[in-house]
Amino acid sequence: MQCHLFHLMPYPYLPPDFDDMEKYPTSWVTFSNKHYDPVKGVELYNRYLDELEYGEELGFDGICVNEHHQNSYGTMPAPNIMAAALTRRTKRVKILVLGNGLPLRDHPLRVAEEIAMLDVMSGGRIISGFVRGVGVEYFSMGLNPTYSRERFHEAHDLIIRAWTEPGPFDFEGKHYRVRYVNVWPRPLQKPHPPIWVPSFGSRDTGIWCAHPSRKYAFLSTYLPDQTVKALFDVCFETARQHNYELSPYQLGRLMPIYVAETDEQARREGNQHIGWLFHRGLRYIYEMLFPPGYLTPAAALFMAKSYHEVDWTKLSVDQMNEAGYCIVGSVETVRRRLANSMKEMGWGILMPLLQIGDMPADRTLKNMKLFATEVLPYLRAEFNKLHPAMAKSA
Repeated sequence: MQCHLFHLMPYPYLPPDFDDMEKYPTSWVTFSNKHYDPVKGVELYNRYLDELEYGEELGFDGICVNEHHQNSYGTMPAPNIMAAALTRRTKRVKILVLGNGLPLRDHPLRVAEEIAMLDVMSGGRIISGFVRGVGVEYFSMGLNPTYSRERFHEAHDLIIRAWTEPGPFDFEGKHYRVRYVNVWPRPLQKPHPPIWVPSFGSRDTGIWCAHPSRKYAFLSTYLPDQTVKALFDVCFETARQHNYELSPYQLGRLMPIYVAETDEQARREGNQHIGWLFHRGLRYIYEMLFPPGYLTPAAALFMAKSYHEVDWTKLSVDQMNEAGYCIVGSVETVRRRLANSMKEMGWGILMPLLQIGDMPADRTLKNMKLFATEVLPYLRAEFNKLHPAMAKSA
């Protein structure tokens, strides 16, 4: 299996009265940047980069950076900058940019150029995440969400051609027109860096990723077990319809994980930080999360039917833990639950979020080390039992 350390780089210093939801209905878009202290930001960025670099020392396969805009939940509006910093301080790990919000950019050739640069700088260690961006991002960037999906697909097509076809050539699309497509430098990996697509509950995205012309990794984020399984089943069914067998490396889970010596200690130490993540950092205004036009009719119907399953605002951390939004527990509990999930759902990629919300540095490092030394080797062994052919070829 592959295990890649995920990070959000949150800003934990919220106002003391932030739990007043009438005063602070969300931490996104409209939450004033007067609450951000750049002096504290200096310390945070350096601490967070240190944590990601420590991931290489601990044996993770990769380290992940992320794009979001105008919020305290994740302060990486330019993930390629963070990835560039990591290329010089790491030697072995993959560097995952999860991901560049293609419809949010003025021009996709900037993404093509920057990812190609990073791939060359890192010696071919980049995994390129492509995302549409959650609905709130369209308010942050002043863009019409109605065009989100078609801009995403057109940008994707242009980037793939820019990476794989000799230039110059011209590209004429609805949203992007270029007389001379001729990207310098070209990416080192051939035909191009691997493409992974994180998603929050989109069946359409799962079907698109599983199409045999792409076979991209489809990554489920912040969802309970039953919803994840339903989405992954869509990917398996899509592969069957196209007469191929879906690889476990085409499915991944991204989830907060806190591990301690006992279940009780894990809840005592970890619940408060997972509560910060879901109840503060991920406090959305629903109308901004799913603005008109952002979802296809089919996706909107699916979300309307299943939203009660993913509405964490009404759930305690213990309830979220039980449902599978997160895993909090002892080494044995975390091992068992992840191994069962891997066996039942068929995934081969795990992206644990081990720095969670307002978690301090010492607790983060403890969580990272315990997971890497006590949980990860067990999961790798279990995966190798399930997929012996992959273990031999690794």
